[in-house]
Amino acid sequence: MTFDVAADAYARFMGRYSEPLADQFVELAGVRPGMRALDVGCGPGILTSRLVDRLGAEHVVALDPSPSFVAAARERCPGVDVRQGTAEQLPDADGAFDIALANLVVHFMSDPAGGLAEMGRVVGDRGMVGATVWNHATATGPLSTFWRAVKDLDPAAADESALPGTGEGDLGAIARDAGLRDVVEGTLTVTVPYTGFEEWWEPYTLGVGPAGAYVTRLDDATRTAVRDHCAELLPQGAFTVDATAWTVIARG
Repeated sequence: MTFDVAADAYARFMGRYSEPLADQFVELAGVRPGMRALDVGCGPGILTSRLVDRLGAEHVVALDPSPSFVAAARERCPGVDVRQGTAEQLPDADGAFDIALANLVVHFMSDPAGGLAEMGRVVGDRGMVGATVWNHATATGPLSTFWRAVKDLDPAAADESALPGTGEGDLGAIARDAGLRDVVEGTLTVTVPYTGFEEWWEPYTLGVGPAGAYVTRLDDATRTAVRDHCAELLPQGAFTVDATAWTVIARG
């Protein structure tokens, strides 16, 4: 899936979750000076910037299928080789990197096992592969309240719980299907504050991802009904949202 949206829209919708998740992910993956890293599905450069902080721009390559995200990542991370492309067809040689990471990307790959296999190929037998996917299959993902409201009003609506890697054990199974070795599964959780409901709701109107696409397709009355039901499900005043991602770290 290509996110044909502006980088600013993504930042307002998912960036407030993926920014703190990226901080935890580089720690979990053990990114350290001297490594050469590949950021697969880099989006607007959130994880890429963390890799640059640790490794230097000359040791980081990033890739994304979205032209707007490629442009944003290049602007955010000067000196990084940012390319347009997909995980399933990485242009790099076998063993070109020490580590390849995909933050919140696997569930949008057209061939998740194929994408992880390519990541394993470009790190070689001694390299590491890491990935995260939000836990959309239970009530602990960042979009859980939204999809609960939608399903209450439209039980037939297709949410994100069936996307690859979103259920317990799914991401590890994909990694093993990809031929990765020494697969270790886990979770990471971030806590995101909101000043109130309007700050939470507005990003859903920007058309980002499956949730944003669902909202933009609705007529005015249905959109208002979904909005109002979300407000009923969330606390009044300031509140926080805890969001959990599945993780996998493995050898190529």
